Amino acid sequence: MNELKVYNPATGDLLATLPMDTQDEIIAKLKSGHDALATWRNTSAYERSTLISKWADLIMQHKESIAKIMTEENGKPYKESLGEVAYAVSYLTWYAEEAKRVYGRTIPAGSMNKRIIVTRQGVGLVAAITPWNFPAAMMTRKAGPALAAGCTFIVKPAEDTPLTMIRLVELAHEAGIPKDVVQCVIGEGAKVGPVFTESQYVRKITFTGSTPVGKRLISESSNTVKHVSMELGGHAPFIICEDTDIDFVIGQAIASKFRNAGQTCVCANRFIVHKNVLAEFSEKFAAAAKALKVGNGMDESTDIGPLINKKGFDKVAAQIEDAKAKGASVLAGGNVIVDTEKNTFFVEPTVLGNVTLDMDIMCDETFGPVAPIIGFESIDEALEIANGTPFGLAAYYFTNNYKTGIYLQDNLDFGIIGWNDGLPSAAQVPFGGFKESGLGREGGIEGIEPYLETKYLSIGNL
Repeated sequence: MNELKVYNPATGDLLATLPMDTQDEIIAKLKSGHDALATWRNTSAYERSTLISKWADLIMQHKESIAKIMTEENGKPYKESLGEVAYAVSYLTWYAEEAKRVYGRTIPAGSMNKRIIVTRQGVGLVAAITPWNFPAAMMTRKAGPALAAGCTFIVKPAEDTPLTMIRLVELAHEAGIPKDVVQCVIGEGAKVGPVFTESQYVRKITFTGSTPVGKRLISESSNTVKHVSMELGGHAPFIICEDTDIDFVIGQAIASKFRNAGQTCVCANRFIVHKNVLAEFSEKFAAAAKALKVGNGMDESTDIGPLINKKGFDKVAAQIEDAKAKGASVLAGGNVIVDTEKNTFFVEPTVLGNVTLDMDIMCDETFGPVAPIIGFESIDEALEIANGTPFGLAAYYFTNNYKTGIYLQDNLDFGIIGWNDGLPSAAQVPFGGFKESGLGREGGIEGIEPYLETKYLSIGNL
């Protein structure tokens, strides 16, 4: 039997050994999810809403233990894990209400002896693949609208962080959601993904992760013409104009860049600062970064936990070295703490000055606690730098000039934009990106749409 070992990235301790599902077991789960569809789809919207709400309540009742599991397998500070639990629940409470708002309509017919009625129904069995960096919220952001729409749901968590997901599924069943309606698969993405995409039982794939994997899932899903939702990579610019309050910006920049050790798809990746405030921002931002404490996430004083694994660490370390080799100056951090025996990897919160566009860190998403700073003179120069990427997930800008603010909003090619706001995510907003950052939206009233099919009925001979 193949096994999955789950380790604490802060200590190297073995947390759990889980049996991985075989291909036959995965197919059996897909069939049971498909078979459960008829009953769940015909459960009233009010009953589905009640069950989703009960699930949300149970999660909040166990928030401390779930946050502990999350910190142990993910590494993020415990206070951030508690925040993620609340964030995850916000999607369930939002979609518990949206379940009751899946409306149809009537359309005037071309003759008086006809009636035309439009209805909506769930697409079918939804297969989700979720990332390790937000193991609770990325699951509920998909499960909430799927269940609300009348779909059944099966999820494969990331290999690094399956324990949080397993606990959430257990609580869903405790809340009364049938076991075949919400299921979990344990396995390697490279093996589970093709089973999902090739299955005739699955009608929709939803994925959060890297753009290369997302492209592969889109391609493989085309053979059975599945619905797909993709929340993929980002490379967020953080533009700071000369008229803004730098002290206010520092707090926003720290929160955006260093949350979860910079391992988020919407965190600031490129700080684009007007040259008239470049020195002031760089000095104050570096000082704030130096004040952050690196350590085990279960230590309440920790601000920056470990990187999730060696692969993630190697990329971050290589970007720092590439920037330094090309002339970047280290304004804060720059050091790494590696224990090869325990397989733990920490990177100090790092701020880089004298950055140029040819550096790898300006071309590729970092996914680590490293902040490169580059200057600009005109707003169009800042826009050229910001938009000069195949990605378009999140962008941030800080200005108190309303004309500049509207101009930036109109011309930034990103799906999520924060104006004087470094943390714009919420359950009620449509989260998603432009270009190679994905397809579809998650959250808000738009978030349930990808889980619904439209049919119309024409009634004649009245």
